[in-house]
Amino acid sequence: MTHKTLFSKESPVFIIAEMSANHDRDFDRAVDIIKAAAEAGADAIKLQTYTPDTITMDCDSDLFTIKGTIWEGRTLYDLYGEAYTPWEWHGPLKKVADDLGLVFFSTPFDFTAVDFLEELDVPCHKIASFEMVDIPLIRKVASTGKPVIMSTGMATEEEIEEAVAAFRDAGGTELALLKCTSAYPAPPEEMNLRTIPYLAERFNVTAGLSDHTLGIEIPIAAVAAGAQVIEKHFCLNRGEDGPDTSFSLEPAEFKAMVEGVRKVEKALGTIHFSVTSKQKDSTRFRRSLFVVRDMEAGETFTPETVRSIRPGDGLHTRHYEEVLGRQATRALKKGEPLDWDMVKHNDNKH
Repeated sequence: MTHKTLFSKESPVFIIAEMSANHDRDFDRAVDIIKAAAEAGADAIKLQTYTPDTITMDCDSDLFTIKGTIWEGRTLYDLYGEAYTPWEWHGPLKKVADDLGLVFFSTPFDFTAVDFLEELDVPCHKIASFEMVDIPLIRKVASTGKPVIMSTGMATEEEIEEAVAAFRDAGGTELALLKCTSAYPAPPEEMNLRTIPYLAERFNVTAGLSDHTLGIEIPIAAVAAGAQVIEKHFCLNRGEDGPDTSFSLEPAEFKAMVEGVRKVEKALGTIHFSVTSKQKDSTRFRRSLFVVRDMEAGETFTPETVRSIRPGDGLHTRHYEEVLGRQATRALKKGEPLDWDMVKHNDNKH
């Protein structure tokens, strides 16, 4: 089966709205988030497909207690029990997204989730930063033959190399690697956006950004740095109390980000040196050689009689030294653009 190319170095930037847990276990809110993402200009809506039991285990030992993040003190099982998206929602939500022209896909966290998403025929899959070291899961996703987006938060270059090799060895072909800083929220000084073009060249993949910073500046800057995929958490109201709302964009902010990305995308253009259509009218204001005071026939051109000034209707300035010391072929008026028929010559320099 041939799958649609969603991202490449030649395609428009693929912009993903990450719903994550921002539905707050309310199906209607999930629908509203998808509708708002479409209105804000997203290309795709992404879910996360797991249950507390497929991603961790119910254990309150110190090893399973979260430390050093905004979820301090909670157990993994408790957090994921609040955050997961019921699997029975996926089909109806996919239909909502399909009807709105949004790409609908998800991050599977175990084999059962991959199989479930394949039954829904999602067009691509995502590997989260924390699962980048789950080589069997990467192979499973790669074996679907569908495009895969992989976040690289916390990964060393060697770990990325191992994950990419596992993906390709399992038959994967279309891969995007996203620079990601797995801090919530992530500080701008830890983003290191120059890694994005390095990922693209080093691993011969499409590269992008999975962003957890506050605001819209970082993803826009990432596009200028070469990102072809942007993923950003999306919510209806950041003031609501949810696991991910504090580092998510509201609809108006997301729309502003999309508009900024599209402007930067246009501005990047191609390597180009010729005059554009908008510049043509400005070329006449370049400098050229003009007669700057009245001259008699036979009078010698000097720095007092000919100068390089705006506009650009006279001889090119490269001929200035050639003209100096020669004589005028006729009487000339101040303000005339210089031309070779005004200059006596005895050689072929011009």
